[in-house]
Amino acid sequence: MTDPGPDYDPHAFAPFAVTVDLAVFTVRDGALHVLLIRRGQDPYAGAWALPGGFVLPRESAETAARRELAEETGLPDPVVAALHLEQLRTYSEPDRDPRMRVVSVAFTALVPDMPEPAEGGGGDADRASWMPVGKTGQLAFDHAVILADARSRVGAKLEYTCLATAFCPPEFTLGELQSVYETVWDTVLDRPNFRRKVLATPGFVEAVPGAARLTGGRGKPAALYRAGPATALHPPLLRPTPTPTEGTPTT
Repeated sequence: MTDPGPDYDPHAFAPFAVTVDLAVFTVRDGALHVLLIRRGQDPYAGAWALPGGFVLPRESAETAARRELAEETGLPDPVVAALHLEQLRTYSEPDRDPRMRVVSVAFTALVPDMPEPAEGGGGDADRASWMPVGKTGQLAFDHAVILADARSRVGAKLEYTCLATAFCPPEFTLGELQSVYETVWDTVLDRPNFRRKVLATPGFVEAVPGAARLTGGRGKPAALYRAGPATALHPPLLRPTPTPTEGTPTT
C-alpha cells in the first residue's frame, strides 16, 4: 500500500457509507424461496427488500451481515452463526441509494431446513418472510439485480458441490434429487441423462440396499439412495445450455 504522505487530506474525498445485503435461499414446497424483509421506514417504506444494513465503524462486513440478518428477521442466533455465507460481489453505482453514496457488499447462501422468521421484524424491517423467487415483485433499491446475481451463484453451487442432497430426505429417489436441481435451476432436465451423470459421479450418492419407494403411476418402485461421502463433484454436474430460439443468432 502506498504511503499517502504528510499532505494527505481525508476531507478532500466525499464520505460514503458501506452496507451489507443478504440473499438467503432455501427450497420449500418444491419452489426456491428467498428471505425478504418489508421495510418499515423510508426510503421505500412498505417495499420488500433483502435483509441488510449499515456496517458499523468497528465491525467487518460479514459480522455486520450476520448482525443485520438476526436483527431484521429474528432468526435464532445459532442458526445465523452457523450459516455459510458466500461473498457475492460489491455494488457501487453512485445513485443506488437515494439517501447518500452507499457501497454494498452482498452475501448469499443456499441452506436447507431454515426456520420461519419472527412475526415482527427489527431494525429497518417491520416484517420478514420467505417468498418464492418468482413472486417477489418489485424490490427496493437495486435488490432485484442482487437477487438475480445471487440466484445465478447458488445455481453454480449445485454444479460443483453435493449441496443438493441436503434438500432431500435421508433416503431419496433420483427423481427427488432431480427435482431439487430443476427447482434451483428453473429448468426441466432429461431424466435418463440426469440419472446417468449422478450415478457416474464418484461419491455423490450411495444406493440403499434392498430399499425402494412407490412414486406414483404404474411403474415399479424407485430405488432409494443416500448422500455419499463426496462434498465436491468431479466431474461437475453442469446446467444444460439453453437452446437458442428460432431466429436467434448463435456464436
